[in-house]
Amino acid sequence: MAGDMEMHTAGSLKDGQMVWALAKTKESFELFNGDVTDNYFLFTNPHQFGKAINIRMTPIRVVCNNTLTLSLSQNADKMLTVNHRKEFDASEVKEQMGIAREKMEQYKSMAAHLGSKRYTPDNVIQYFNEVFGAPAKEKVDGELPFTSRNSKLAFENLDVQPGAEFAQGTWWTAFNSVTNMTDHLQGRSNDGRLVSSWYGRNRKVKLNALDKALEYADAA
Repeated sequence: MAGDMEMHTAGSLKDGQMVWALAKTKESFELFNGDVTDNYFLFTNPHQFGKAINIRMTPIRVVCNNTLTLSLSQNADKMLTVNHRKEFDASEVKEQMGIAREKMEQYKSMAAHLGSKRYTPDNVIQYFNEVFGAPAKEKVDGELPFTSRNSKLAFENLDVQPGAEFAQGTWWTAFNSVTNMTDHLQGRSNDGRLVSSWYGRNRKVKLNALDKALEYADAA
């Protein structure tokens, strides 16, 4: 697979129980006059008996290092796995790279669509309330209230997050406020943030945030 990807960075999590590596692929896109997203493969090697190496597609927005970890199958939770005891099959990984190229094009189309549709003060608060687990409430004294601390923080982060100048006031900015929070602001440690953002609860929060942002953009 020489030339298809290059190793970018590597590390470990959970006191060495999980070893990970990011390999940069050739796929990237630029929107909104300077907003670049590069594509990576995230390789994870759990040091546990019976666990296989898994490979996930991970687009990273350059301006803020926000990530979105995606599956390489129709099943949103199914990842490509390589058994430790099985001979490495480069052709199988190349097939997955072809799928990743298609998914990256789909993600570019989603990003462009989100960046073309503007939110309103009310529906973006409603969006953050829904993303962070509580439905929107009726207005109080003419204003829609926040139903969680995280939804309020996401709203306050809208115009100050890295990259806020790109497609400002749109659903792309709103979605990235969520990814910026989960990747860089929440959690007590860098390790905890990475585990949650790449593999755990916040990975699902981000995927749900993308789906909901697309729903709001479609209705705009």
